[in-house]
Amino acid sequence: MTGREEPTTPTVATRRAILLGVGAIGAGGVLAGVLAACGSSSPSTTGGATVTKQPIKVADIPVGGGAIFADQDVVVTQPVAGQFKAFSATCTHQACLVASVAQGKIICPCHGSEYNITDGSVVLGPATRALPSMTATVTGDTITVS
Repeated sequence: MTGREEPTTPTVATRRAILLGVGAIGAGGVLAGVLAACGSSSPSTTGGATVTKQPIKVADIPVGGGAIFADQDVVVTQPVAGQFKAFSATCTHQACLVASVAQGKIICPCHGSEYNITDGSVVLGPATRALPSMTATVTGDTITVS
């Protein structure tokens, strides 16, 4: 200390300054979200966390049935032994995620639409369009969908 202290002036935040600061932070967050949505990367990121797709195992797909992989938006079926099919897991009626595979059908819980596990065609409406097909490739004990 020098013996002579400078007087301090308390800093008072005005309402306008606070609102402008909050607005700038909000706009920065929106801008960051818009910029993030414009790019793509692999593996994908969600909210700063890396999302890694889990491998699909042949053993997880029962003959005459299938399994839904919500994180990949895909349903993989095995209509007959050794024949694997893949479809979008999004119902074509109102974009709900299908929830089960039973008795040769892929079933949407939202409005009861059912799809054939062999070709994704509509078995029971209200859906009128088949599930979009994807390619299922088996390598060893793993299935890759593209």
